[in-house]
Parts: sequence; structure tokens; C-alpha cells
Amino acid sequence: MSTHLDITLTVNGERVSRRVEARRHLVDFLRLDLGLMGSHAGCEHGFCGACTVRVDGAVVRGCLVLAAALDGAQVETIEGVSDTGEIRELQEAFIARNAAQCGYCTPGMLLTAAELLRQNPAPTREEIREHLSGNYCRCTGYHAIVDAVAAAAARRQSGVDGRASEKEAITTADARPPTADRLER
Repeated sequence: MSTHLDITLTVNGERVSRRVEARRHLVDFLRLDLGLMGSHAGCEHGFCGACTVRVDGAVVRGCLVLAAALDGAQVETIEGVSDTGEIRELQEAFIARNAAQCGYCTPGMLLTAAELLRQNPAPTREEIREHLSGNYCRCTGYHAIVDAVAAAAARRQSGVDGRASEKEAITTADARPPTADRLER
């Protein structure tokens, strides 16, 4: 019995063919075989959401899916959706609201938030919290992340260009807790 399988799938719009170990998880295939480092291997049990990617349009945990099972599938990673501009408003809102601190959870948070906004363009703060509840963040306490998703949703609803205005950036910076350098001013 062979321990390797040949697969062909589409990753971020590019057709990829590889011989993979039958037990290699998708997140490891993306990182180790394709060099796509945006998805992270965190808990390796599907709880933390750091390995989140899309397969055939659905958000999945890359640590729970075997690459060999995806022959013919379409896979989108944070690199792919970033390159297309699909999540630009979310990325800019995360930056403006300091929702991406260490960055480890950010790719999974962004893909999960994008899924929510596709399903529900005007979610409540409670719906945002519920949808993101499967993604762990040790740095932000989630408030900044919920703020960022709500701001991106509001911006999309209003039809405003996704780029933060200078005034908004200043207002956001002033709303952050004081730091030593800001106290001296």
C-alpha cells in the first residue's frame, strides 16, 4: 500500500500538482510544500482557528483536513484573498483599531470575518462575537477585533471606499490607551 498520493488542486487561482504523504494535513501542505506561510498550525485539533483556509468556498480548519482528500478542490489562503483585495476593508479596519497585535490569529480571524460578512453583510456585535468564537486570540481581548469587523461591515454597507481617512486614523489613534511616548506629549 502506498503512503503517498498524487493530487491536483487549485490554490489561490493556480493549478498545483504534487505527490503528498497520505497523512499530511492541509495546513502543513500549504506551509511546507507550497511555502504559503499565512495559515498557522496552532492547536492542531481544530479549536484555535489559526489554520483557517477556504476549501471550495467554505471556511475549514487546515489542521483537520488531509491534503490527499482535496484532489480537484479549490483552496484559498489568506495570501490569495489578500492579493485579490477581497478583504481590504477588513485588513484596514484591523490595522486602524489595533486588532492585529502579534498577528498569529489574524489570518484565521480575517477569513472567518470575511465569511461572516458574505453570509450577513450587517451583523450585530453579538453575531460577530458568535461567528468568531472558534478563533482564539491571546492578545486583544477580542474587543478590537469585533470593532474592526463592525467597522468594515458598516463601511461596506455605506458604500464608502475601504481606505481609512486621515481623520478616522487620528481618531482611532487618540482612542487607544496612553503609552509612555504618548503621555510625554
